[in-house]
Amino acid sequence: MSGGFRILNLFSARSLCSLRLCGIFRKLQPSVFLIIVFFTVAACRQDAERGRVPSEVNEVIATVGENITQERYEEIYNESSDLWKKEVTLERSNEVFKTLRTKLGKVESRALHSATEQQNSGGVLKGHVYILTYQTRFEHGEAMETFTLIEDNGRWLLARYLVNSTALN
Repeated sequence: MSGGFRILNLFSARSLCSLRLCGIFRKLQPSVFLIIVFFTVAACRQDAERGRVPSEVNEVIATVGENITQERYEEIYNESSDLWKKEVTLERSNEVFKTLRTKLGKVESRALHSATEQQNSGGVLKGHVYILTYQTRFEHGEAMETFTLIEDNGRWLLARYLVNSTALN
């Protein structure tokens, strides 16, 4: 509910005037204005609900993050999806995580940037998928981390992990 109040505050008469939209809304009938506000609030509320990530997905991200922090790279590999294991060997997976650790250091903070849920009927990521992107601060720089999880027999497993940072150059 508090998200709805923020939305209404964004569309207060004062902020509308500052956006030079006030004249447009002055010409509308009050009932039309209320309908516009209602649909705007409803659409934003749907977006907020879509942005909710299931606790099971959050738990996998937290576990993978903790395993990265504790340098338990083999555990990450063993608990990952078949897709992960098809794309990379245990040795290569460990090597990549060690390189990331050397160049970026430990994670200092991680904030969710976006979360996308997909139900794919074909392709490499077939099935129920979550793609979560985080704005992450490491000891030696900023990065965007992307975790792709796929549901397998009711369990969420890591399918892909990507880090994009200028500090990796």
